[in-house]
Amino acid sequence: MIQDAGVEIMRVVSAKQMREIEDRAIREFGIPSLLLMENAALAVVQEVRHLLGLRQKQLTEGKVTVFVGKGNNGGDGLAVARHLSILGMDVIVYSFAGAEEFKGDAALNYRLYQNTGGKLFTIDGEKQLRLVRISLTQADVIIDAIYGTGFRGALPSLIEGYVEEINRAQAPIIAVDIPSGVEADTGKVYRQAILAQETLTFGLPKLGHFLGAGPEYAGRVIVDPISIPERFLEHETLTTFVLTEEIRKLLPVRRFQGHKGTHGRGILVAGSEGMTGAALLAGKAALRSGIGLLQMVVPQGLAHGIDLALKEATVWGAEGEKSLNDNAWSVICERAENAQALAIGPGLGQESEFLQVIEEVLRNLPLPVILDADALNIVAKEPGILGWRQGRGPLILTPHPGEMARLCGCSTEEVQANRLELSLAKAVEWESIIVLKGAVTIIAAPDGRAFLNPTGNPGLGTGGTGDVLTGSILAWLAQGVEPLTAACLGVYLHGMAADLLAGEFGWSGFTASEVADELPKARRRLENNQ
Repeated sequence: MIQDAGVEIMRVVSAKQMREIEDRAIREFGIPSLLLMENAALAVVQEVRHLLGLRQKQLTEGKVTVFVGKGNNGGDGLAVARHLSILGMDVIVYSFAGAEEFKGDAALNYRLYQNTGGKLFTIDGEKQLRLVRISLTQADVIIDAIYGTGFRGALPSLIEGYVEEINRAQAPIIAVDIPSGVEADTGKVYRQAILAQETLTFGLPKLGHFLGAGPEYAGRVIVDPISIPERFLEHETLTTFVLTEEIRKLLPVRRFQGHKGTHGRGILVAGSEGMTGAALLAGKAALRSGIGLLQMVVPQGLAHGIDLALKEATVWGAEGEKSLNDNAWSVICERAENAQALAIGPGLGQESEFLQVIEEVLRNLPLPVILDADALNIVAKEPGILGWRQGRGPLILTPHPGEMARLCGCSTEEVQANRLELSLAKAVEWESIIVLKGAVTIIAAPDGRAFLNPTGNPGLGTGGTGDVLTGSILAWLAQGVEPLTAACLGVYLHGMAADLLAGEFGWSGFTASEVADELPKARRRLENNQ
């Protein structure tokens, strides 16, 4: 499995889990809570230094506006303000709480900041709005420390109005731990939240940095351990992870004497009239991901055209002029004798009789199987057949939210509102690896682990990119990569290829075919740790 291969994988936690980690570190390791707050502040100060350096501005010339609330997040912000003031920066703090509302470590940092002679104004209505606008106009950096990971629901209307002003400012915004207005466990935003360029979070990243609207509001997420010992951050009960560039260690090694046989044989069952492009994109991606021999099973009436379009693949026609039917099973079964992996679905069409073929595959073929696109839509008519696969071989499902909704018998909105929980529940129920595609793709394993993918961008929201992902995962399976790792590699490199294209074209205008072509470059950059 992926975490047993000497790969450092970063865990992702809920707000409650992070509090428990901090409490254990305080209780068992003897770290004072005030020291954790101080270390968090120093990490933010370091990032302020970095941002000012990028703007070629001396530290003592910089102006920083800090917004704080009454909780520990506000305490972090006040400690940041104190350190920046001591360093000679022009700092102004706006507090949404009076002095008497601060408690514990936050109250101490309130007093310490006052003792430095720092500027602090309490916001108790709209009368401070003009002053805030002037500060935002002059600021080189804005610090958001209003709410932390304990926040739930909608921002109070007063704070919401000021957040709108903050978001309109030109200066970069650093959110402390999580942007105010974003729920730490779900990434949900009600109406308004801080739109940060960077979020500096502590200990471990939070689920809300990756789920829901969280990625849009958090910007670049930077993680600082704030001196919590590593053993507290690697507890076995933490089962959600974010993929990192460390995944490069799991890339299969090409041997000097390797050949197409040793680089794996994979079968791609795909294509129907009007949808041959999906089959070709999946096939191209498999080839670009290093598969040794790609065997495509397609409708007989389309085989010649597909053969001409994708010369590197071997193409096997099964009975059917426009789409595959139940006669495809004999061809698939014959090809499977010497194959290492099988993918079904891109551009397949939704002939109801093909359900019998999928049933035969699930019952009889021990090799790893990927079901995608129309294969999932066919299975959605009788999702109970997924239970037939249990114990017969690895199964990977790669739905987008609409396909997941059909499989689960719910609405797309329900899927999007419960992406992580639903993916894990169905992975366990179906004993399958679920790759739920989206702004942050989730890879859920039947043992209860989940992996969140940070690569990719909105440019992937175009036809055919899902087919590319299927082809890539097929190639990694064929090359002997363990199924969960193959799914993670495919998703990470697929997103990375899109990120390389975004660097050239922005978030629109590149095609699925170009994503497939970029896969070897993504792999190369990952291998070189760039």
